[in-house]
Amino acid sequence: RSVAFVPLSRSPARTTTTLNASRRDVLTIASASILSSVLTDAAFASDVTANQNVPTQSAATSAGRRGCKTDTNPSRTVVTCYGELRKYNGDGRLSKISATANGVSTSSVKNPSRFSPPWNYLTETSDANVAWKSLVSAVNTAEPGVSIVEVTDSYLHATASTQSPPGLTGPAGLDDLEFILKPEENLVLYRSASRTSVFVYPLTQPVSDQNTNLKRLNKIRDKLGWGLLGDEIVGVTVGSQRL
Repeated sequence: RSVAFVPLSRSPARTTTTLNASRRDVLTIASASILSSVLTDAAFASDVTANQNVPTQSAATSAGRRGCKTDTNPSRTVVTCYGELRKYNGDGRLSKISATANGVSTSSVKNPSRFSPPWNYLTETSDANVAWKSLVSAVNTAEPGVSIVEVTDSYLHATASTQSPPGLTGPAGLDDLEFILKPEENLVLYRSASRTSVFVYPLTQPVSDQNTNLKRLNKIRDKLGWGLLGDEIVGVTVGSQRL
């Protein structure tokens, strides 16, 4: 009897080869997709970093300030604020000086670099009205360009030209000086601040006013001959404390 030999089918081998090829294709596509995603994320991150290195309107530092207008370019940022006068404060107190502004205030008790103690006028008089009139006169003649904007029997607002940084003009180039009489304490509270702060990239602190706000206040106080809260004046009351 003759035996017929049937050749073995090669289909399984071809199927295995096809599956291996398909797996390689899938892995190749997946790898390419992952690499593309990584490169895209890296490029996006690079763009974000580059953009953050350039000052922008939203990134300009005006932290702690109110009523501000910002002008910025790649080299510097100028922030001018008009909303920090006492009339904008619901509690009737003088505003503090932000770390992003130049000036000093008796209200900045938590920021030593921008704090200055109240003045006592007992070295001149114990009459609050006399002291107040002396202050108004001293402020009005403190330096050329000083202008009194508002004065009542216990509040004084004046402006003076910003001396540093130079080049600021118009309303933006002014310092605001405010004084409040506290007759029950024999004291005068005050605040002197530049409306405009200039930031030079990449610094996050404003260009210094070279202490011009404080120096102007000291000039006024020296003219009056007044002391500071805490000065020892034997036999008189300063800030509710008998010395």
